[in-house]
Amino acid sequence: MLTLGSIVLGVSDMSRAVAFWTAALGYAPRGGLVEDDWTVLVPAGGGGVQLALGLSGSPVQEHPRVHLDLYAGDAADQAAEVERLVALGAGRVDWDLYPEDPDFVVLADTEGNRFCVIDTSRG
Repeated sequence: MLTLGSIVLGVSDMSRAVAFWTAALGYAPRGGLVEDDWTVLVPAGGGGVQLALGLSGSPVQEHPRVHLDLYAGDAADQAAEVERLVALGAGRVDWDLYPEDPDFVVLADTEGNRFCVIDTSRG
């Protein structure tokens, strides 16, 4: 049986991406290693899915087929996390595909990769 080992994001600036995602998720570089072209981040407390960052020259997709969903406990937690992530360098995305009364907020990391912050209290 297979298990999910890593989610991989393409980045153009490894140092900037490592700084953002370690602060955003409380992750740390595996083995303390940050390389120019490939870095794997792991939960600092152990356990959980790895986030791998690979140097990429591909352009960012406006409507990516794959993205990260980060879960917040409720609307207040979601709002606080969005503000924290923006302060870390995330950008707000003017998302043209929002449904009416969305339970998610679309952001972009420092490399332009889209991700969502979800209010999980809404079911």
